Amino acid sequence: MATLNVKIGNLELKNPVMTASGTFGYGVEFADFVPLDELGGIIVKGTTLQAREGNDYPRMAETASGMLNCVGLQNKGVDYFCEHIYPQIKDIDTNMIVNVSGSSPETYAECAARIDQLEKIPAIELNISCPNVKQGGMAFGVTCEGAASVVRAVRERYHKTLIVKLSPNVTNIADIACACEAEGADAVSLINTLMGMAIDVERRQPLLSIGTGGLSGPAIKPVALRMVWQVAKAVKIPVVGLGGISTAVDAVEFLMAGATAIEIGTANFLDPTVTIKVRDGLNEWLDRHGCSSVHEIIGCL
Repeated sequence: MATLNVKIGNLELKNPVMTASGTFGYGVEFADFVPLDELGGIIVKGTTLQAREGNDYPRMAETASGMLNCVGLQNKGVDYFCEHIYPQIKDIDTNMIVNVSGSSPETYAECAARIDQLEKIPAIELNISCPNVKQGGMAFGVTCEGAASVVRAVRERYHKTLIVKLSPNVTNIADIACACEAEGADAVSLINTLMGMAIDVERRQPLLSIGTGGLSGPAIKPVALRMVWQVAKAVKIPVVGLGGISTAVDAVEFLMAGATAIEIGTANFLDPTVTIKVRDGLNEWLDRHGCSSVHEIIGCL
């Protein structure tokens, strides 16, 4: 069997397979389907400083080779997470990573600081695709300045591994990755969802309550792969690749493009055991191609 362990910042991963935020709950929901401690990491659903109700229904819609969602970061807030969710997940023997969202650099930083106190949470993933309420709703992650402002604020108050999740809805994602690296990010993950829309032609209305939503699934994989390849060439920190991964071959493509690890998202809704299948399939692919370690293919393109 090939060696699968990789490192993201100070994180030691048993293998490169992690779960994408918002598609795997808090991990415990999938305990009946997969051995959680055999995953490289679990990135739990988005957490904000204050509780959020999310958007009105309908907020999910199936599309060709993918799905749209506008859930809107529904969660009960970071204090609820610390008091009620953390005790349930702290003893899972893998990297439990919290996805952090906010509406200003200050709210991101405060949320991150509270999570910093949790001994068994070794990393956070910053979702900088959130709207900046001070700038008319433009996402932080679409400009170098916006991304840098969030990473800078969080880095001052968060002392563990900091992963920044990048938005694909930009002109040059490599520039934004470099801005995050310059402010102290330990890694970047990409891509978040692409903005999309679907219409009910009988009702003459959008299928989603707010009109548009984030597109995920196999449809976005070629875009994600291209962006991972571009970013991996531009930064020195590790890159985590995600976007449409549902098979071991998909994972191999992302690793070859320069990703050190990968996240599986939408595929979990179709097959709750997909993460372990990809882990096992990756091992089989490496064995079949005479590779003793996954590092032999990372960035080999």
